[in-house]
Amino acid sequence: MTARVHPLVLARKAALPAACLAVIGYFAFHAVAGNTGVIAWQGYKAEHAKVATQAAQVAAQKAALARQVALLDPHHVDRDMADELVRRDLGVVRPDEVILPLPDAK
Repeated sequence: MTARVHPLVLARKAALPAACLAVIGYFAFHAVAGNTGVIAWQGYKAEHAKVATQAAQVAAQKAALARQVALLDPHHVDRDMADELVRRDLGVVRPDEVILPLPDAK
């Protein structure tokens, strides 16, 4: 004869393994599909590449501006740069010069 196990006793014996499986399932799901999971990691890599490209462009712009600032140092101003800025910003032109308008480079 087989002895019948009361359902409450069976539930108590299965509660700990079921809770462990639930915790393992929770962490496994978040390891794959969570905010820092494998799927999100691929998106982060693509975003990192895009931001690195933007950072390189900003660094190039910064270097160009640094060169212009160095040319306008008050202790030794580059004459060509000063002449270019005065002519562009103030519209100063000598009477014997010919102005050739160029399309804006954008």
